[in-house]
This record gives sequence, structure tokens and C-alpha cells, in this order.
Amino acid sequence: MNVNQHTPMASPYSQPQPGYGQPSFSPLDGGYPAQYAPYNGPALAYQPGVPPQGPPRGPPTSGPPPVSASQQYNQYTHSPGDMQNGPPPMTQAPSRPPVSQPYNQGVMNMSGQQPSYSQHYGPPSSMQQVTNQMTGMHITSGPPTPAGPGYAQPHSSQLPISTAYSATPQPSYTQAPPPVSSASTQPPLPSGPAAPQQYYGGPPPPSQQPFNSSLPPTSQQQFTSSLPPPPSQQTFPPSSYSGPVHPSSQAPSPPVSQSQQSFPPPQPPFSSAPPPVSQPSFTTGPPPPSQGSFPSQAPPPSSQPGSFPPPGPPPTSAASGQYLGPMPPQQQQPHPSQPSPYHSGPPLPRAQMPPTSMAQSNHLPSGPQGPPGPPGPLQQPPPQPGMQTGYPPQQNGAFGQVRSPQPGYPGPYPGQPNYGAPAPAPAPAPPAQKRLDPDAIPSPIQVIEDDKAKTNEPFTTGVRGQAPPLVTTNFQVKDQGNASPRFIRCTAYNIPCTSDMAKQSQVPLAAIIKPLATLPPDETPPYLVDHGESGPIRCNRCKAYMCPYMQFIEGGRRFLCGFCSCVTEVPPHYFQHLDHTGKRVDCYDRPELSLGSYEFLATVDYCKNNKLPQPPAFIFLIDVSYNAVKSGMVSIVCQELKSLLDHLPRENPEIESVVRVGFVTYNKVLHFYNVKSSLAQPQMLVVSDVSDMFVPLLDGFLVNVNESRQVIESLLDQIPEMFADTRETETVFGPVIQAGLEALKAADCAGKLFVFHTSLPIAEAPGKLKNREDKKLIGTDKEKSLFQPQAGFYNSLAKECVAQGCCVDLFLFPNQYVDVATLGVVPVSTGGSVYKYTYFQAQSDQERFLNDLRRDVEKQVGFDAVMRVRTSTGIRATDFFGSFYMSNTTDVELAGLDCDKAITVEFKHDDKLSEETGALMQCAVLYTSCSGLRRLRIHNMAVNCCSQLADLYRNCETDTIINFFSKYAFRGVLNNPTKAVRDTLVNQCAQILACYRKNCSSPSSAGQLILPECMKLLPVYLNCVLKSDVLLPGADVSLDDRAYLRQLISCMDVAETHIFFYPRLLPLMKLESGSLPVAVRDSEERLSKGGVYLLETGLHLFLWVGASVQQELLLNIFGTPSFSQIDSNMTSLPVLDNPFSQRLREIVDSFRAQRSRYMKLMVVKQEDRAELIFKHFLVEDKSASGGASYVDFLCHMHKEIRQLLS
Repeated sequence: MNVNQHTPMASPYSQPQPGYGQPSFSPLDGGYPAQYAPYNGPALAYQPGVPPQGPPRGPPTSGPPPVSASQQYNQYTHSPGDMQNGPPPMTQAPSRPPVSQPYNQGVMNMSGQQPSYSQHYGPPSSMQQVTNQMTGMHITSGPPTPAGPGYAQPHSSQLPISTAYSATPQPSYTQAPPPVSSASTQPPLPSGPAAPQQYYGGPPPPSQQPFNSSLPPTSQQQFTSSLPPPPSQQTFPPSSYSGPVHPSSQAPSPPVSQSQQSFPPPQPPFSSAPPPVSQPSFTTGPPPPSQGSFPSQAPPPSSQPGSFPPPGPPPTSAASGQYLGPMPPQQQQPHPSQPSPYHSGPPLPRAQMPPTSMAQSNHLPSGPQGPPGPPGPLQQPPPQPGMQTGYPPQQNGAFGQVRSPQPGYPGPYPGQPNYGAPAPAPAPAPPAQKRLDPDAIPSPIQVIEDDKAKTNEPFTTGVRGQAPPLVTTNFQVKDQGNASPRFIRCTAYNIPCTSDMAKQSQVPLAAIIKPLATLPPDETPPYLVDHGESGPIRCNRCKAYMCPYMQFIEGGRRFLCGFCSCVTEVPPHYFQHLDHTGKRVDCYDRPELSLGSYEFLATVDYCKNNKLPQPPAFIFLIDVSYNAVKSGMVSIVCQELKSLLDHLPRENPEIESVVRVGFVTYNKVLHFYNVKSSLAQPQMLVVSDVSDMFVPLLDGFLVNVNESRQVIESLLDQIPEMFADTRETETVFGPVIQAGLEALKAADCAGKLFVFHTSLPIAEAPGKLKNREDKKLIGTDKEKSLFQPQAGFYNSLAKECVAQGCCVDLFLFPNQYVDVATLGVVPVSTGGSVYKYTYFQAQSDQERFLNDLRRDVEKQVGFDAVMRVRTSTGIRATDFFGSFYMSNTTDVELAGLDCDKAITVEFKHDDKLSEETGALMQCAVLYTSCSGLRRLRIHNMAVNCCSQLADLYRNCETDTIINFFSKYAFRGVLNNPTKAVRDTLVNQCAQILACYRKNCSSPSSAGQLILPECMKLLPVYLNCVLKSDVLLPGADVSLDDRAYLRQLISCMDVAETHIFFYPRLLPLMKLESGSLPVAVRDSEERLSKGGVYLLETGLHLFLWVGASVQQELLLNIFGTPSFSQIDSNMTSLPVLDNPFSQRLREIVDSFRAQRSRYMKLMVVKQEDRAELIFKHFLVEDKSASGGASYVDFLCHMHKEIRQLLS
């Protein structure tokens, strides 16, 4: 098992746990949602109505599942045949894997009562589901594969995945009305979430479920390693298997479908859409019973999940997972040889293991789980024939999608419609594609929680090539020779020795560097080292700075450079003797010899023109046109600046800031203000010739705040009054930046311009723009022109700004198109930021704007910066992404560099690397601090090198890879159609995973999707990038919004891109002080009508309130007992005197404190219009703009991988 595996905790989610080498998933292609055409893999196994025949499809060859964790997903794995989309071919009834199948680990005796899993996550799956899942899962319990954690071998015993799914799919029916007949009767699925087949309503198709229950070997390992959680823990309902598992794992229980068959489908309570009739969408197997043939025939072997059980009533256990009793015989009818996916009887001995554990380990839902007793709210009633058996509807935040109630059973909440159920599946039940069970595929939440659970000590950086905890985990860092992950994160900590190997794997080799990152209070900021007048010690040849990778020789008189192997003399003042190990005796007294990050005091040789810099200046340039005054922006800015000027950045809080300030207002002309301390009143000087900008005064424009405080306050009081009655609507923009630049040049200092601007600059002046917004170009080859600046003027202006160290921060308050793609050129090129407040209203947006402005003015920032990344022989930095300017191929120039900016650097091979020496990189940033001192900040990083692909795939970081891919793609839209950019990303991701499958995983059926453990979330995260507004905009997304996001993401660090692409969704029904509730997955099916959820995207906060929330909760949060009385326009929570309100406000404040931009709170009531905006961030669901759901995309990726392999 992977070393990192943990015992599965009851995972809250039913997802696979991390730690397994490679999860294999059942064939994804099983059913792609509409977005991708279903893959008709091997022949459809089930023709509707046809009983399975022929030899069962063999499970993949028998090997025990590999150890590797990744297998986790075994569930996914399918046997070779499994891949098919359709039901597995009848001919091969999938045979349950025999013994190997033993999921024992996970197996539990279903027949007994299963404890319900904590609802926390979701309702437990019904037994049947569980069974199905298990079946589908092929979780073979074989011994771990020798291959090691990374690879899972297929179990021979496993059922073909597809089968696995099929069983599951049926579950999906669970919610829906009975399949076959219902199909016809029921309306098609709505296009709504359900429709996408997202598995809203019912459990996902077996194939998905298989993940859980039958995890592929990989996952198996997982199981193995972990013990089954106690039943009660079965929290993951879906993943945990509720029902007993037969040893064969496929006990004879009937396939899921059976459960379906029995009852008529009830309308799903939740589903907004009609219940899926046949839910055919999932059905992998034969058509639902109504199709007649099915019922009559015995259910196909479990492996063929698709088959439906005979029409008889669903077996209890199978059906609802609640039943304890054995399933009806018929269900078991499925070929004895292969147990049906669900067993109704007590689990076989091996099954005895609680299935949970296995399921959990995978976190896939294994089968229905839920306590066997009567279905609780969580549990679902027995599935109806049409319903899928998947998991019980989830309750608050449970993972599984809520399924509609089965016929005859009440919805999860009494009296309420089931919310979130999928719409009925459309169309007939013919062997529709199988649906994957969302709970059976890799869950981001599970991975995040598992990482938190295993990180309980400080992360020490002394071990080369050690991957740090995820960005979502709180951990302390101890610098022992490599830079903290807060400063540098790599896509891979084990890089290929050769360029051929790198090309074969397609894994990008990159580092995301945040040179001035803010550290938490319990970590020491980088030490400042002063080497005197001679400056820092450097290698004579490559100019690398002294660091822990330099090796002292000849008794300490010389050192060998770790980067270029050149030998350099040690200056006499720096000489020190070596100890018996060859280290200098003062090694641990010198930060540059023992730490990964530190600063050198730079000498005058490192200063521009060889003279020490002046302290920087801040210039505030305020638009006073009609729109700016009318919106309230001018008065708000002037009022805020009076107090903000006391908070200018300083290094020592005891000393006042040395930053000087100046003020300009503008519309079609510019107004400069003399605020010299000797004046009684400020003086205004107007420059109306904007075509040749100059600064009309030198003395009195840039002043010390404390000396000129009275004059400045008088000015700030007068500006709103002076322009209160303006009728000027036109503005200029280019001359505004030129004015600030000229002022800094005149003062011979670096600095920052804060520009507050409202509209497209259409007045006659340099940099005048025209409105070019054209929705007709979207989706065409000309769309890329909309992301490019209109005029070359701003590119050349940006170059001048960088040369002077003039950084520009732009605050936009647009009511219509302002061409952010062009206006943002100067801020982006100078290391600045763009803030955008569309339709700014003082009342609702003031809080967000003022918090952003305060943080922007106060944060630590460096000026006139140059960054260079040096590497050891064999690799070199070839490409850079971020907010900066480059005049050559090596130096990243930043007029300003603040603590929030990250620069992404891509590396390529230029020679072979060796496993012994590894690879080194050193990032050196030369900058002027806010107190006017020239500094050099150094960050060093050493990573391992490998000659085996398996080692590369064992030590990658998916969050960092996604950060790189998003920046690569968002830059790509400047020169390529968005569709080409999306296709490139999908292709590269498929190549990465296909290379792993081909070279690193143990042999298994093509039907199995096998993912490396550390990349099992690559598909879900990549899909979020593909669906982003930049690459796949909805009709309501403006061109300015897309350009804004494109620029914003270019300088985000890994933590920011993670929350942006996969938002955090927290259930707020129970809050405890000191800990956060465990998040749930970003899907509508995880929402409970009786719940309240907080969604954080890094730019927004949404508080979603279900229509059936208890009065007590509403009183605690809003102070009103009625849902209808909640004011959806509120932007801050009422301050109420109760522990719940206090804790919720603490959580909101802590989230805001973690982000670089203030997140405005939006209250979203269920069924409200604003819910569409909220649903846009439920990224596992199908998007309104046509983006695929996670399940569909996983199937699509599987198909792409199979095409590459074939």
C-alpha cells in the first residue's frame, strides 16, 4: 500500500482514500454524459432484454490488486471488457471475480444491520447499492501487487468494471421511476443537473460505484491497509458498502438493477425534474425490467451491472440496502458463478470484512449503505425497480446525490420534496450508457481530508525531493536547507533524468515561486545577511549565490559550485575551517549555509546607476468624471485615504513609513495638487494638453504624510465638493499613467500608482480606445483578438514604467465595457494588480472595495525588482508566467513585487541529469524594500532525479500541475482559439495518464481507468479549468470579466488557483469551536434542502440556504424564523448574541483573512434567481455553458487514454 495510506478514516465522503497507488476506475467511458458521446465500447453487452449469455466476461487477469494506492479507484477498474459503455456484453456475464474478489476488507455483512454511516457525508447507501457497488467494484482483495503502491493490478476477480458500473447505474434508477417501463412513461430527464446524468438522482451507475466497492486493486490496497471502519463510521455511505458482501464479493445478490426492477419508480422526491424514467442513462445493463426481457431473465451476472434483476420485488438488502434480509433468491439468481453484484445474504466470509473499510478506503460508495433497518432519512428506501440503487439520498451534505425516493417511500425529509434529485433520466432504458457513481470516483474532499489527517508534525525541508503537504492542509514549516513550500512549490519533486523521459510522460516540469510570500506568525521570516562592502559571496562562473549546495574544499579555502561545478576562491574575510565531515564549523551559524531562504543586504553595485535608491512614492490618481462622482466612488476614496495614509507599508512597525504620497484627479484633463506642508490650502494645477504630458510642479507634489497632514486632509475634503456637479462624462487613461510616471522620474524614485477609473477612455488623447466588444466573435478564430490589447501604446508605456520602477494598481468601477484586456496591460506588465467592481454601488460594494484598497496599500511590497532563476547543469528555465516584463530571456523584471504575486517558471532539459546529484534551482530576487534599502532574496530548492517513470508519478503535486496548466492555457488564448486550447489541455492530460497506465501500472483490462495516486484528481481539476469562464464562457459572462480573470490567474499561487477552480463547500448545520465542518463535494446533489452551506471561491462567498431549514438555525444565523423573511440582499451577517452566529462570523472572517482579495458575501436562497450564479461554482456538475460534469469528463478522459493506448 502506499506508504502514505492511512487507515481509512471513516471518510466522510465516500471517496477513495488517498494513499493508494493508482486508483483504477471502472471504465469511465461507461457512460459519458451527454457531453461526450457515449463510448460504445466493446459490443454492448446487454441488448435490452437479452439475458446475458456466454461466458461471463472475465475479470482482468488475476493478480492481486497492486498495492499501490492509486488503485484506489479500482472500483473504477473494469475488466477489459468493462469499458464498454453499454452494458457489458451479455455474452460475458461478468464473472465475479472469485476469491480474489474478496473484498473482504471492506466487506461487511450486509445482512446484519449496518450501522448507518454518519450522515455527515451522505446518506448511507442502501445495501443493495452497496452490494452493487461492491460487485461492480471488483474490489479484489488480493494481495497488494508487487508493483507497489503506485500500481494496482486488476484483480482477476474483479468484475469487469463496466459491470461494476452497471450495477451501480441501476442504482441511479433508484431514484427514478422504474426503468423500463417507466422510462417510457416518465418524462425525459430534465436538462437540469439530473439530466446531465450526473447522477443526481440515483446512485451513479454501477460502474462508478464500483469504485467504491470494488475498488480496483489499487484501491484495494487501500482497503487492505485500512480496517473497515466501524459500521457506524460507515459514514461514507456511498463508499461504504452496506450490505453484506459475498465472499465472492459478488454474492449472488441480484444486480442493482434488480432492485430497481421491483418497484415502480416513485417520482424522485428531490428531483426537480421528472424522475428519470428509465434512467436509462445509466443503465449499463439490459434495459430495465420493464423492458420485459430483463425481468424475466435472471439478472445478468453481477459483473454486468446493467442487467436488471428480475421484476420481482427488489431484494431487500439489495434494494434498499436497508434490508437486512437476504435478497430474494431471484436476485441471487444471477449466475451463481458470479455472485450478483449485490448479495442479499450475509456476506461471504470474506465479505465479512466490513465492506466499509474497503469501501471507505476507496471512498467509493460501495453499495448502498445505510443501516439495514428501516430507511432513515438517510437511507433510502429500497430502490424501486426503476430507481437506481445508489446511495441513499444524502442528507445534509452527504455525498451521494440525493436520489429520488423509491416508489412508495417517502422522501428523505418527510413532507419535503426531495431536493436535488436528478431529473428523471430521459428516454428509454435501453442500454444507456452506464453512469459512473459520483461517489465511486476520486473525491477531492477525501484526498484533502486524508492529507490533513496524516500531517501532524512540522514539514522539515531538509530531505531532497520530499513533496510537501497539500495547500489545503495547515502545517508548520521548518527550513533545513530547501525553501519552504510557501515560497516554492514544484509540479514534480522527482524529475526525469532525460528529456526523452520527460517528453514521454508529458508531466510539466515547473515551479511556482512566490518570493515575498507572507509567513504565518509561528514561522521565522528569512534572515538578513550582511557580507559587508564586498557584497554576497558568489560563484565566479555562473554567479549563483552562496547556499547550502556549495561544497567547501581544500580545508575551506575554495568552494565547488553545486550549479556549474566551477571552483571559486573563498575571500579571506569569509574563510572558516572545516570539521571532520567536510562542513564548515560555522555552517549552522550562517543562514546562507544552512537554510533554503534568506536575504543579503545588497551593496551599491546592485543599485541602478550605482547609487543607493530613494524611498518609494505612492501616487493616487482619481477619476472625477460624472460616473465616478455619481456612484459615490470619489467620496468613498477621499474619505478612506484620510485614515489609510497612516498605514503605508514599513518594515519596522515602530518607525513611521518613509513612503511619500501625491494626488491627481482627472476626467478629460488632469489636475495636480500642491500639498506642501507650508501651504494653508492645497493648490490645483490643471494640465489640459494631455497629448504631451508633463508634471507642472516638483516641490510640493510628493510629500511626507505627517508633515503635510492638514493640507492633505483639506484636499481630500474638497475634492468630492469640487466635482459634485460635474457633467463631464469622458475620460482619458494613457496620460494619467504618463503623469504618474513623469512624477516618479522627476523625483528619481520608484513607486506605485493607484488609479481609480470608471469608463472606456474615449476622449481624444494618447491611448484612446474604442468599444470593440463583439459577442459574435466568441467561439470563432477571431476571438483571440479580443484578449489582445487594442493598441501598441500601452505596451510601450508599460516598458517605460518598468524601467523607472513604476508599478500600477488599477481599480475599475465599470458600468459597461471598458476593455480590461487593454487597460490591464500596464498593471500586468509592471507587477501590479487589477481590481474590478462592476456596477459599483456604495452601499453593497463599499466594504469589499475598501478592504481591497487597505490591503493593497498596507501590504509588503518591493520595487524595481529583477528575478533570475539559476539551475544546475542539465535543466534550465525556459518559460515564465505572471505579472512582469521581460526584456531578455533570463531576467524577470518587476516594477513592483508584492507578497501576493507568484511567478511560474517552466524548466526543460538541456542535458542528462543524474540520480545521485539531483537537480538544483536558485531563485534570486533583487529589489528595493519599502524603506528604500536594496535587498537580495534567495530561495534554494533541490529535487530528486529519476530514471524510472514510476518514481516521477509517485512524487508529483496535482494542485501545482493545475496551476501551471491554467496559466499555460490562459496565455494560450491570446494566440489560439479557445477550443484548440481546451483540446491541447485534454490531450496533454490524457498523455500523462496514458503513459502511467502503459509504463507503470500492472497489467489490467483496458476497461479499467487507472490513475496514479498523486494524480487521481487531475481529471476533476482539469475539467474545472476547461469549464472556467475564460475557456468556456456562459452567455452572461462579459469579455471584460474573462480578460480580468485571465490576468488575475496569471499571478496566483497554488493555494489561490486551488480554491478558484475547486471551491470549498462547507455544510453549516453543526458548528464546533476550534474546527471547521468537513467540506462536501461541489455538486448540487450534495446539498440538502434542510441545510445551510458556505461556498468559498477565493473571490466570492455564498451562503446557500435550503428552503426547509429549521427555524432554530434561521434564528441563529439571520435572527428571523422564516425562510421568506431572509433578506437576500444582505452582504454581511447580522451580529447576533448566540454561539452559532459568533462561530459562523469567525469562519467567514478567517476565510477572508486567508485570501488576497476581500470576498463579498452573497446570501442565496434555494430556488432564488441568484441560485444560478451559485450553481456555476458547483464544478462537479454540468455547467450552463456546456462544460461536462466530472463523471462525464472522467469517462471522456478514459476514452482518450484508451485511444492513445491502442
